[in-house]
This record gives sequence, C-alpha cells and structure tokens, in this order.
Amino acid sequence: MSFLLTCPNCGKRPVAEFAFQGEYKRRPKPQAAFEAWSEYVYMAKNHRGRQLEWWFHRSGCQRWFLARRSTVDNTDHVSFWFHDLGSDV
Repeated sequence: MSFLLTCPNCGKRPVAEFAFQGEYKRRPKPQAAFEAWSEYVYMAKNHRGRQLEWWFHRSGCQRWFLARRSTVDNTDHVSFWFHDLGSDV
C-alpha cells in the first residue's frame, strides 16, 4: 500500500507528489539569542508518533501546508493551511 497524503487544495495524492520539509516549530522572535535560532534551524525532535509537519505539493498546486501525521505508520490525520493553525500548537 502506498503512502497517501491529503493536500488541502487537491485532495489525497501519492506522497511522491510532495516534498517533505520537516517538523513544524515555532519561530523564535527576531531579537532571540543565537542559541535559540541555532536550535530552530538545526535541531529536530524526530519523535515517534504524531507530529505536525511542513509539506509542499510540488507536482500539484505548488502550495505549502501543514499535516499532522503519524511517523509510525504514515497515516495522514489532518492537513490544513498554515493560517488555519490557530494558537493551540
């Protein structure tokens, strides 16, 4: 069974149409210390289980979106636009 990912614009598509760009992390404030920016850019949690991630639909609408999926079995729980994220993350 191939891994399908849901684009909020185009619907379910094979993962080969997308580019994975890493886990979602809150961006530090512009005046934050060097260490905070270094951790933001270079350190990833890569934890097992559900994770919020950045994806780019390169073979479709060419738009960025977020997907919450399980890294254990690649199930796509929900995908949405960044502006729909809200303050609960």
